[in-house]
Amino acid sequence: MKIKRALIIALCAIFTFSVLTACGSKQSSSRGKSSSSSRGSQSDKITEIKLPIVKEPLTLTFWRAMDPKMAATMKDFGEIKAYQEIEKRTGIHIKFLHPPMGQESDQFNLMMASNDLPDIIYHSWWTAPGGPGKYLNDGSIIKLNDLIDKYAPNFKKLLEENPDIKKQAELDDGTIFCFPFIRSVGALINANWGPQLRKDWLDKLGLQVPKTVDDWHNTLVAFRDKDPNGNGKKDEIPFTGKGSNGQGILDLGNFTPAWGILNGFYVDNGKINYGPMQPAYKDFLRTMAQWYKEKLIDQDIATNDNKAFDYKITNNLAGSYFGLLAGNMGRYLNLMKPKQPTFDLVGAPWPIGPAGKSYTTSTLNLKVMNVGAAISSKNKHLKETIQWLDYQYSPEGHMLLNFGIEGQSYNMVDGYPKYTDIIFKNPNGLSYDQALAQWAPAISSAPMDQDKRYYEQILQLPEQKEAGFTTWLKADPSLTVPLITPTEEESQRLASIMNQINTYQQEMMGKFIMGREPLSDSTWNKYVDTIKGMGIDEAIKIQNAALERYNKRP
Repeated sequence: MKIKRALIIALCAIFTFSVLTACGSKQSSSRGKSSSSSRGSQSDKITEIKLPIVKEPLTLTFWRAMDPKMAATMKDFGEIKAYQEIEKRTGIHIKFLHPPMGQESDQFNLMMASNDLPDIIYHSWWTAPGGPGKYLNDGSIIKLNDLIDKYAPNFKKLLEENPDIKKQAELDDGTIFCFPFIRSVGALINANWGPQLRKDWLDKLGLQVPKTVDDWHNTLVAFRDKDPNGNGKKDEIPFTGKGSNGQGILDLGNFTPAWGILNGFYVDNGKINYGPMQPAYKDFLRTMAQWYKEKLIDQDIATNDNKAFDYKITNNLAGSYFGLLAGNMGRYLNLMKPKQPTFDLVGAPWPIGPAGKSYTTSTLNLKVMNVGAAISSKNKHLKETIQWLDYQYSPEGHMLLNFGIEGQSYNMVDGYPKYTDIIFKNPNGLSYDQALAQWAPAISSAPMDQDKRYYEQILQLPEQKEAGFTTWLKADPSLTVPLITPTEEESQRLASIMNQINTYQQEMMGKFIMGREPLSDSTWNKYVDTIKGMGIDEAIKIQNAALERYNKRP
């Protein structure tokens, strides 16, 4: 009996050990995660990144969209000298994978559906179908909180010292799922977009920079009638815009803040509402329709692409538009000044209208941009990957990613990292953005903190500095929606509703403004009822639930 009893106990012990071992094996292999040696344990928690990170060469795959500025001079981000230097220091080689330009969203969806995933995925997660929650829940990407606590001392410090960044980087439950592109100075860089006019035309006609909607109307009439380009022809286009696939008409939506709304979701007294169904939107449409009828707006605005838009500005045809400080104002001034010294641009204040205040469409208080580097569940080198990403938030990595290599692309002058002539007087004739693209990803975006000193220098011209550092910073950003995060279910439902609404709303916006549909009470009411019938009230409810959770974050 004793032998039999001992045998039973032994068999039970073996069974228990086998079950525990199997469970442990299952957990360690779930979601394709790496072995425990790569993940590490609490005991190997680090307080600084020691270089090199690896003793033996390691290659990680990194998927991200290509940037046109980079594509002009290189095949992939691996040619950027900052990343090449980081490889030398860390011992980790990054193999960049870029989807074809124009196919980024489709390729992302195909990649995620196939589960054939790279080690790192840099994407606009907050706007992806289902939001980041979907990809966390289906096991495509992993939660990073514990890994950051163990292996990312620089990023952890950044979050601890900046509660507003931490709030924006987290999901509602506190999950951190990516290393984001950060602008810790916020408004100083985010005020990079706004209304721009030909200042030389204003000066020639004796006009002041417009401040109100009425001022804009008077200015556009003068541009139309008084031959500011001086060619003796009535060929001026007072206001132009651009888009793709007929979306140029949406550029006119940048005037909506003057009516206290936005051309989409906006914050209204602490709650999210939908601008294109508000009574004020009808007034906005009526004004734009009148301007279009008076030919103050480009009659081809709905079909303009980038090429047509550029042509009209650089051939002295267009007098005003909404644009970027670097990509538009700076580029046009640099292109035109050498051959036409009188060519000049000015950033106008965001116009004041019936709302009685200068509101902007720019999220000036946003510090975490909606793109970031997530780590896929297929990554078998979590510890090393986390440290590689974290190094980019270190003081040394910060300088590399923003300025390139000291002594080559920048020099320290009285404690200030000043770009060299290789950036602004490139010997190969590259524009400053193309030249900087060869050295640092700051000109685009990356998992990093974009430095204000980078921005101060790329805005070389006084016109840019005046607009970005003074004029546009005065606008009120309170209409803009913060970086809220609907749940996976909410996000999918929201996409289902808004895909239909956006198509209809854009179509009707064009018809109303271009006079193809009368803005009578009956047609307006039918338009609003149609949007309601498509589920806008449910969409607004979803957005407000997400906003409420966001506001409760610590």
